[in-house]
Amino acid sequence: MKRAAFIFLAPEADPEVNRETVHTPTMNLDAIAVPNYAAAAETAKKLAEEGIPVIELCGGFGIEGMALVKKAVEGKARIGAVRFDGHPGLDNQSGDDIFG
Repeated sequence: MKRAAFIFLAPEADPEVNRETVHTPTMNLDAIAVPNYAAAAETAKKLAEEGIPVIELCGGFGIEGMALVKKAVEGKARIGAVRFDGHPGLDNQSGDDIFG
């Protein structure tokens, strides 16, 4: 069974509570809400240590946020990202402008 995770930014989210796993016949995907970049890095590090090899970040993550998460996993997971030029869920701003 393959595993992957999707981390998305949501103000006031608690990554220990605001998470769900989507189960399919071939893959389980953990969707986890985090309130900021620091929580994303901490969450990604835990996921990588659990053996989740692929982590995708929502479009709210800018280049700086993605770099922070990539550094946190220390090569234990591959990091990908959905891209927006300003994320609609963050008032059309980059997470770099808000959290960076």
